[in-house]
Amino acid sequence: MRKKLLAVIMTAVMAVSLAACGGNSAGTGTDASNGSDTTDSSAAVEYVPLEPGAPVAKTDMKIGLICAGNEENGYDASHIEGLTKACEDLSLDTGAQLIIKKDIPEDESCYNAVQELVKEGCGIIFSDSYGHQNYMQTAAVESPDVVFVACTGDTAAASGLTNFKNIFPHEFEARYVSGVAAGMKLAALMEEDPSLDPYVGYVGSFPYAEVVSGMTAFFLGIRSVVPEAHMDVEYIGYEHDLADKTADANAANSLISNGCVIIGQYDDSTEVASAVEAANQSGQKVYCVGYDKDLRDVAPNAALTSSMNNWSVLYENMLSCMIEGEVIPVDYSVGVDQNAVMISELGAACAEGTQEAVDAAWAGIKDGTLQVFDTTTFTCQASDDDSYVVDDNGTLLSAYGLDADGDLINDYGEAVIDGAFVESELRSAPYFSLSIDGITSLA
Repeated sequence: MRKKLLAVIMTAVMAVSLAACGGNSAGTGTDASNGSDTTDSSAAVEYVPLEPGAPVAKTDMKIGLICAGNEENGYDASHIEGLTKACEDLSLDTGAQLIIKKDIPEDESCYNAVQELVKEGCGIIFSDSYGHQNYMQTAAVESPDVVFVACTGDTAAASGLTNFKNIFPHEFEARYVSGVAAGMKLAALMEEDPSLDPYVGYVGSFPYAEVVSGMTAFFLGIRSVVPEAHMDVEYIGYEHDLADKTADANAANSLISNGCVIIGQYDDSTEVASAVEAANQSGQKVYCVGYDKDLRDVAPNAALTSSMNNWSVLYENMLSCMIEGEVIPVDYSVGVDQNAVMISELGAACAEGTQEAVDAAWAGIKDGTLQVFDTTTFTCQASDDDSYVVDDNGTLLSAYGLDADGDLINDYGEAVIDGAFVESELRSAPYFSLSIDGITSLA
């Protein structure tokens, strides 16, 4: 019963957030009280009601951003460009009102950087990496008059802090559509060679929800075109050195040597694309799909497309709420309907008809006729921890959508609604962490 109570409370809080600035926040349209009563949870989290604040004059706005990297990394570049554009669209002076701290590690350096931004008068501070979240939350406790927003974070709602927020786009939508483009290429290759094994590879960091959600959406996009496709995932570690991309290249080369003909990836490294391009140039039929970076200059013969995020949409919502004195959502997540996600321009290697297939997928997502995690499109093995329920055919019937205590087990919030796993609605950050049939995680 306690799980159900938590879900109801969370949904109520999200409903309040939804009203903020007219946006769609996490928690929208989801009856999270439909969860099973058969499992227990830890002590209930007390959620502090959110209240609107006083409007902030644009001339008084000062904004901080903490980045794990810099413009050379596609992911960090998307945040820097996104927040800069949001400020410009709101007629803020980016030279005087925006302070960006780059190359900030996910350690005590983040806390120090946050304190510097507070001292410089920033009223709202963003961080772009999950590893920054704990330091942002600590700072939020110490500076209650400053708003802290941890992008890709997942603890804001449970923290009970009114000045601590999380935002994340519906990245799974773009991952799915990039998978459709990959599926079209895979289908074309199979038409050329009927004996071709529809074998796909994926380079991920660690099997937590953000990675699993994205790679599963990518795979389901492929399977929407080639139902018999199967995918192997090479994990390179959660804390691999971001300056040393040999792990990405090694994983890609391993998948290529195993016979993969399409390779996707979790992070924005160009090393996967470089490895695929080299193999393609040597005569192998292998192609790649990237993330947050257009790879056509790196892999002109092999790049199909990349899933992309438009962070300016989310940043502008947060800033607008502050300027207008509106409630700032504790969790905020939107997708293609708000132009928050997209894919890069299709590469020359894409199959004929790919643009039409991509357009149809986007249209289906926008009008709701296409659910990325439609439970009729995948199966799972029975759960060994009661975090989800499947029928005798492996069809998903129920799943707890949130990992509230960080133990990688989904432990509250019903996520299966009307035959689909609803992602990024119970909270902004992804929580799809199920292992579906057809995807194999390699050692």
